[in-house]
Amino acid sequence: MLGFSQIHEVTQASTATLNTTVPWFMQNMPSSYFKQTSRQTRVEHIKAVAALRDTDMDLSLTMKSSLPDGRRVMTFIRPENKAGLLLSLLPQLPRYEDRDLSRVQLYTMSDGGMCLNMFTYGEGEDVKEEKRKELVEKLASAASESGVDPSAVRAYTDKCASGYLNNSVSRRFFKQMTLYDRVAGTEGVAVDVEAFDASEHEVPHAHAAGDDSGRLFWVDTAIANSLPQYALEHFARVMQIQGLDIVRTHLDNVQDGEGRSVTMLRMLVDVGDKDPSEELWTRVKRNLKRFKWIDPKTADLIIDRYPWLGVRRGEIITGMAALMHPIMSKSNAVAYSRNNIFDNVTSESAIQYSSAIADFFISKFDPSTPNMSAAEEAGKADEIRARINENVIDGTQSALLNKMVDVVGHTLRTNLFLENRYSLGFRLDPAIMAGEGETREVPYGVVFAHGRRFNGYHVRWRDIARGGLRIVTPGTFEQLALESGRQYDECYGLSFAQQMKNKDIPEGGSKAVCLVNSVGMSQQNKNFVMRKSFKAFTDTILDLIVDTEETNDMVKDYYGEPEVLYLGPDEQVIPEDLDWVIQRAKYREYVCPNAFMSSKPLAGINHKTYGVTSEGVNVFLDVALRDQMKIDPTSTPFTVKLTGGTDGDVCGNEILILYREYGDNAKVVGLCDHTGSLEDPNGLDSDELTRMVKASVPLSDYDTSKLSPEGRLHLVDNEEGLRMRNTMHNRVEADAFVPAGGRPNTIDINNWRQFLKEDGTPTSPLVVEGANLFITLEARKAMYEEAGIIIVKDSSANKCGVICSSYEICAAMLLSEQEFLDNKEEIVGDVLVKLRHFAKVEAELLFREFNNYPGALPDFSGSISDTINAATDAVRDELVNADEETIDSLMGLVRNHLPAKMADMAFDRCKENLPRAYLFAAIASSLASKMVYQEGVNFVKSQPPENLSELALKYIRVEKEVYELERAIDSGVMTEEQKKQIADLVHRGGVRTSLNIF
Repeated sequence: MLGFSQIHEVTQASTATLNTTVPWFMQNMPSSYFKQTSRQTRVEHIKAVAALRDTDMDLSLTMKSSLPDGRRVMTFIRPENKAGLLLSLLPQLPRYEDRDLSRVQLYTMSDGGMCLNMFTYGEGEDVKEEKRKELVEKLASAASESGVDPSAVRAYTDKCASGYLNNSVSRRFFKQMTLYDRVAGTEGVAVDVEAFDASEHEVPHAHAAGDDSGRLFWVDTAIANSLPQYALEHFARVMQIQGLDIVRTHLDNVQDGEGRSVTMLRMLVDVGDKDPSEELWTRVKRNLKRFKWIDPKTADLIIDRYPWLGVRRGEIITGMAALMHPIMSKSNAVAYSRNNIFDNVTSESAIQYSSAIADFFISKFDPSTPNMSAAEEAGKADEIRARINENVIDGTQSALLNKMVDVVGHTLRTNLFLENRYSLGFRLDPAIMAGEGETREVPYGVVFAHGRRFNGYHVRWRDIARGGLRIVTPGTFEQLALESGRQYDECYGLSFAQQMKNKDIPEGGSKAVCLVNSVGMSQQNKNFVMRKSFKAFTDTILDLIVDTEETNDMVKDYYGEPEVLYLGPDEQVIPEDLDWVIQRAKYREYVCPNAFMSSKPLAGINHKTYGVTSEGVNVFLDVALRDQMKIDPTSTPFTVKLTGGTDGDVCGNEILILYREYGDNAKVVGLCDHTGSLEDPNGLDSDELTRMVKASVPLSDYDTSKLSPEGRLHLVDNEEGLRMRNTMHNRVEADAFVPAGGRPNTIDINNWRQFLKEDGTPTSPLVVEGANLFITLEARKAMYEEAGIIIVKDSSANKCGVICSSYEICAAMLLSEQEFLDNKEEIVGDVLVKLRHFAKVEAELLFREFNNYPGALPDFSGSISDTINAATDAVRDELVNADEETIDSLMGLVRNHLPAKMADMAFDRCKENLPRAYLFAAIASSLASKMVYQEGVNFVKSQPPENLSELALKYIRVEKEVYELERAIDSGVMTEEQKKQIADLVHRGGVRTSLNIF
């Protein structure tokens, strides 16, 4: 135990330390420190510094504290402000789920003896309301004197924290307000650079003694909608890459609408021995804008491993590595794993070749030079290949580097040189995506985007194409690697299915899949990253298809044709995304931006609200029940099981339609969703299911008192419930099974026999695929050939969703938003009539072909799509060279295709408002589908391809003649010539038509 004398001695020593520390601290800390911190904070800092000095320790201490309003502060005290100090501190910062970094304050003593850096988390107020008002009025008054609008300043201050107002000088504040205005409401980054003015600010210690303050520059940056801590880290890294030392930093957040903010960063940097030329600051600005969006792998590559690479080359290399995974992994999934590809092409032995390939890519697309000739490009490629093949011994590495050279050759456009791009985009010749030995059909076009935490593919089958965009977020790194390897194939399969569905509309099929790395993130951060990835991916697509002055100047084009794409929402795309992308398409000057994304919240036709997909599914089910099961569902009870649940789009609406059309005759005996399975062989309660669908609640909400004694609700909160949910579609017996939700390939060639009962007969003899790709191609074939199961393929059964989206695109091009909204219900009613019509004519043809010719039903579905698409292509190619008289004679097809109300309102605008290629596609698809549905597949397939267009155009002329004969029959007044024509038609086609074989 210490005695009194020892206590006195310690107290005296501490007092002596304080007596020297306080004056030293007060004299050397910058004046901004005293202005920007509270008295209590300063006392805590002095006590901490004194304690360190008292024990003769280095002035190195990390402090955690909380402010009275709940904000948390991390303070780093270090002995000196070394170069790179800020970047070294950032990994030590905490990451809170419930609060963001809201302020950064860096201070260095004038004698260089210590630096003190404060990082504050959470929002709060540093001054009282009266003081805040005083600060606002002071800034408004300064605005008047400076020629700045005081009302704009007051509006800006409403979005700012009091600490930001208190710490700002008016000139700096107005400059940052201007930067804020440039990025507010966007995802952009704005940067301003100005020389340090010693008359405005204290000269930092390292520059105080000499005349080298000319090395100092302020870099002001506004970063929209970014996590502040990540923004600070990215921007500190940019300064390190450029060899610039950060002397001071201030960070504040300014509100930018609900849930958004703009991070305001102000850095004082020392250029050292670098020339502070315009070229340096142009490069700094470009990289500051890029670093918000580049992937962490790229950042590590160009900062920690190869700083000489630079941002552009680093992005190209990591982008190509990601692009190659789904291509190369098909031949060897282990050797060409996601990580192995990246490690190989960025290894020390390979980086010189990867860098040379990146330089080749840069030179090919450098907008300051003419397009490379094919010979010049081939020569450069051969030169690089020769170096690789001569010097790279490892076979895996050599194959990857050679494939990178192939990627350069197969890239037709890139957004590499666009200053404000969000990710790196490649418009590819789709041949590059084929694995070794693949012979499947090649799509029309592929876009690949590589960005921060995501990779995206867009695959399409025609120059004008439409399809949904889905976001995939695997839960583990293993799942992420697996999804990465099959991402392109999933996109290919979905887009091909879309192409088969799109036979009745002008747009070809397409699909986009955005794979996001959100592993280990909280739900809040995961959602943030998903929204960012969606924006970056869709904006990159716009980079490659918009025709603007900027893209004409900066995007070199080796394709040479305009491209028209339309998107739609799919998995994990939310209404906020739809609104954003439409506004972005307008900003980017996309042709008819309102049509760029379908299913918009207001000026769109929401698929779930109106049940558009289910309307078509039910028509196919109705025709199939009557034709194959010999069940008239309006008079005979029948049973059905569905996947997807009461809160799902297709399943929920199908339940409502079943009860609407068939009442008590429709008995739903099995359902399953993410919460469990619901089964009752006596039929689930229709009123209860209707309630659940309208309330959009899952199966777990079912009132079990409404189950019969044999009914059961199995929840997935236990192993048995999970098993029952996963097997419901196989176990439950029903007349028909409608997959209306669930993952692709649920039933495959390895498990399809689980769909059979013990006696080998199916649990459902009829399947109508409301969900995409629920059953694999091989499984469909086996289920029919070995068990006689009738399957209506997805490309037929659920096609009405894409037709509805196409009508929405038409409406966006032909009507103003207000016109659409004023007439929405009538337009939607007419669209539903059209959807049922298209489903009915295909269903009737489908079963007519199936009954008359050998083969499985899915084969006929594919044949119908192929035949219509082939005829469409032939007619459209012919129309490109047709005269206006011919086009005018065919415009009736467009009018008949449009829903009645839309045609009445805007048919006369079609030739003016619709892009020429779209108009030709609309005429061609309408004529082709009409011809096939009325005359049958063989009528068209029997024609030589070169005769198709001539046949189709002749068909429409003859159809008009037949129509005149029909009118004559109806009127009862016929000329002798008409009587002869009618008799001849009956003689030549009457028997065959009566037999329904054609």
